[in-house]
Amino acid sequence: MRLALPRWTGPLAVKAAVFITVMCCGLAALLGVLVHVSVTNRTVGQARDAALSRLGEATESYEAGDPLRRGARIDPAGLPRPLRELAASGRRGTMLAEYAGRPTMWAAGPADGGRVLAVRVDHSQGQATIDGLDGTLVWSSALAIGATLLVGAFAVTRVTRRLHTTARVARRISAGDLDARVGDPRAQHPTRPQDEVASVAAALDSMASSLQGKLLAEQRFTADVAHELRTPLTGLHAAAELLPPGRPTELVRDRVAALRTLTEDLLEISRLESGRERPATEPEELGALVRRVLRGSGTDTRVDVVRDARVETDRRRLERVLGNLVANAHRHGRAPVVLTVDGAVITVRDHGDGYPEYLLAHGPQRFRTEGGTKGHGLGLTIALGQAEVLGARLEFTNPPGGGALARLTLPQQP
Repeated sequence: MRLALPRWTGPLAVKAAVFITVMCCGLAALLGVLVHVSVTNRTVGQARDAALSRLGEATESYEAGDPLRRGARIDPAGLPRPLRELAASGRRGTMLAEYAGRPTMWAAGPADGGRVLAVRVDHSQGQATIDGLDGTLVWSSALAIGATLLVGAFAVTRVTRRLHTTARVARRISAGDLDARVGDPRAQHPTRPQDEVASVAAALDSMASSLQGKLLAEQRFTADVAHELRTPLTGLHAAAELLPPGRPTELVRDRVAALRTLTEDLLEISRLESGRERPATEPEELGALVRRVLRGSGTDTRVDVVRDARVETDRRRLERVLGNLVANAHRHGRAPVVLTVDGAVITVRDHGDGYPEYLLAHGPQRFRTEGGTKGHGLGLTIALGQAEVLGARLEFTNPPGGGALARLTLPQQP
């Protein structure tokens, strides 16, 4: 089972700061231990040598019958037991211990009669040196860690800021703004040192330019084809009107009408994708507008006005959106089809099999329909484009009760 980390640990700057802090603390601890051990060994060694030297002098004085110097005693009361036993066995030794509340270096050796001759050397100065060194190591390590953390955070923040800029541009491109570019200075000047962030930014800019060129070429091709088809279709429509009445004539006229509708839809999509469409807004009562749309559609659609609203919108474009949604509900769904007005929110729901998964995940796609149904798949694409021109939000969902639900949320008026 993988341990779930808190959300705040996600950013790269936090991870870098934690990594730098851990590494600095580990390095400072290692160096501190090495310096502490080295200085402690040297200080204690000097104290041990001094104690053994004084023990040698005291032994000579004791054997010559001279009085012992200060700090030298026979069987002193404060001598540590392990050192006393070592000296009683006939060997010399030293030991660092507490005596009268002060650190003391003891040195002891054998004397006649099974007694012990011992000297003590005050080790307070040496211990103070070690304690002072430890404090200096702690403070210097803390300052070094803080300075390293600040410098590292500054360097990492510069990188993460560039990454955030690249991510924002990528989101703008995915939202349809193909003019967005990162423009990383390192990528724009080849003479400057290149890093991985500059490579990613350059690749994103190159991808956006290539994608923009391909989409513009596709839009021009679609618009050109639609424009070129209008002239022969007009002639074909006029010729079909001159045919004698009959079933073949009806079939020809029906196909010509479908082809003209497809051509007009392609032209409308080309205008929407150009980004130059602007709404001509005027006050509209939504209740009256949706009833007018349903009368024009000739479909059996129920209208529920929960809360009527008066909005500033482009009537022609809004009628186009609602007409396409209602037509799609009747063509691909099942009755009853209900159009509901609740303030600035309009929903169209049918009770069929619901929207396909690709549409819920990626939105409407041109020339794609589900299950071999009739139509060329442009109705919802046009509805979505016109909704964007209106500044509205069009969402497609499959409600829990079944069917398909399209929700159009018009912009709130001041």
